Amino acid sequence: METGQIGEDITDNLKTIKNIPKKLKEPVNVIVRGEVFISKEDFEKMNEEQEILEEKTFANARNAAAGSLRQLDSKITAKRPLDIYIFNIQRLQDNPYNSHIEQLEYLEKLGFNVNPVKKLCIGIESAIKEVERIGGIRETLGFGTDGAVIKVDNLESREALGTNFKTPRWAIAYKYPPEKKETILKDIICQVGRTGAITPMAILEPVKLAGSTISKTTLHNEDFIKDKDLKIGDHVIIQKAGDVIPEVVDVVKEKRTGEEKEFVMPEVCPVCGGPAVREKGEAIRRCIGIECSARNLRNIVHFASKAGMEIEGLGYAIIKQLVDKNYLNGIADIYYLTKEQIASTKKSGDKFASNLINAINESKKNSLDKLISALGIRHVGTKTAKILAREYGSIDKLMNASELSISYLEDMGIVTAKSVCEFFAQEQTKELIEKLKQAGVNMKEEEIEEKDNRFQGMTFVLTGTLANFTRDEASEIIEKLGGKTSSSVSKKTTYVLAGEEAGSKLTKAESLGINIISEEDFRKMIS
Repeated sequence: METGQIGEDITDNLKTIKNIPKKLKEPVNVIVRGEVFISKEDFEKMNEEQEILEEKTFANARNAAAGSLRQLDSKITAKRPLDIYIFNIQRLQDNPYNSHIEQLEYLEKLGFNVNPVKKLCIGIESAIKEVERIGGIRETLGFGTDGAVIKVDNLESREALGTNFKTPRWAIAYKYPPEKKETILKDIICQVGRTGAITPMAILEPVKLAGSTISKTTLHNEDFIKDKDLKIGDHVIIQKAGDVIPEVVDVVKEKRTGEEKEFVMPEVCPVCGGPAVREKGEAIRRCIGIECSARNLRNIVHFASKAGMEIEGLGYAIIKQLVDKNYLNGIADIYYLTKEQIASTKKSGDKFASNLINAINESKKNSLDKLISALGIRHVGTKTAKILAREYGSIDKLMNASELSISYLEDMGIVTAKSVCEFFAQEQTKELIEKLKQAGVNMKEEEIEEKDNRFQGMTFVLTGTLANFTRDEASEIIEKLGGKTSSSVSKKTTYVLAGEEAGSKLTKAESLGINIISEEDFRKMIS
């Protein structure tokens, strides 16, 4: 626990970093200091995977590395691509060195990972030249940096110089200013990301900036273009945000000739031709085509996930390999995979392939609501999928349902109804459903002769920790018995099921006079 004087214990998390040697190359009593980081390439890959898994992306590599080190579960840290550079010896028994550069060389000899960008300079002019050299090559480095540090090499001199309240007097950091350049915005094209987000990209007259040639950069969304008043043909000023990502910061309006062109975002996906939808309150326009090749990986991952068809063994890593090998070019291809294709993803993969084929075949029997949820329709989660399955009973009836009839369903609304109808109106969707039918995937809701509706018309709110149920399990029981669950307490709430450490929802229920039941009460009600 951090107290301001004693830091957090992150020992277990540090042990997950592969570049920290578990055993030194010679026995020695030493204490070292280093900096944990994530390389540029690894950071991009990590964010790409976060997007595909529909999880929040990381703002920058520095914060991602710091957050990873502070995880309470070292298993989570182990999944992050952390690296480390050791930059100082804090204490060394029988220290024979009086030079920092010699200590760094000794650290490398022991097996520590030391930053390769270092140089012993004689005199301040030499040091300044090295700072300028690093500034020229920093865009080619595998890690992000916004400056360089000049240190006194002689350790006795360091001791004599000492430190002030926070910083040593024997070292100084130089921060590189963001370089700006003028260029021409030749065109704006749109790229489709793996979540369906359609992003406008600036095509620029190539210009050298901060050590690299910039010919394109993101323009984020149509509001950014409007706010900056960008037009195709404009002279624009660019710089590198955080000295890493190039961005357009301004327009040189006095250089306009009148021949510049307005940019309009497309209303159809430039990849698949499916609808490009921008919903109220959102800045991003998205492709909603289920078979869009740009969204292929993300769609398949969701379809096989727990929130979808729950195909055990078919996770992101396996799907990525199958997509890369062109064995999976769409969702329906899952049901046409061969044992040999699956086995090619692992060494000695025959047993794994047999198990996965069995899991895929078993998923064909899933309930209709699982299929609806797996399709990844915008605004349709597991709860909404159950309502739609229960109301329409088959995928064909749902596909033919009107926007008005869907909007009248409980907890549905116009936005969700419109999203469902737009999704099923697409030729891509119809073709996918037909392929899934031919593969033998269940398309109908199981008919229940005598349904127990003891909770019909009742609304439950769950709060606190339950001893014998998860929240999802309790909600499923309530829904099977005809009731519904809500995330907030109101006058329409019938019961509040309160577990251990129930918070503000319990307080509000008491103030409104709502019936509060314990887990034991709930067990009696469902027995």
